[in-house]
Amino acid sequence: MTDPATTALDVSALDPEDAKIVILARSARARTGAAEGAAVRDTDGRTYNACTVALSTLTLTALQAAVAAAVAAGAPGFEAAAVVGDAVDPDDPGVAAVREVAPTATVLLADATATTARRLA
Repeated sequence: MTDPATTALDVSALDPEDAKIVILARSARARTGAAEGAAVRDTDGRTYNACTVALSTLTLTALQAAVAAAVAAGAPGFEAAAVVGDAVDPDDPGVAAVREVAPTATVLLADATATTARRLA
């Protein structure tokens, strides 16, 4: 997570609503033992979380899965998204999905402990 297009942050210093989606993403990861967990917050304040899907017939990053859940539930747009994992990739295709729905949404990439994060520019 040393991409120059990101800014390092202490998760405890985030806006409480942004910190909440980081914690939801961490919980999704911990609950399933998946490589990553993700959460998105829609423009109505609802949250959707998911983990990495790694089936022989279907592979999704955690962020792709969270975006799919939100879109399937009728989310009108996104305010923010967060991904938690050991090696979160700023080029995760889920970031492109978030940007397709909401080009200005905040995207946070957090380490596995969810104590430090990077905000994508």
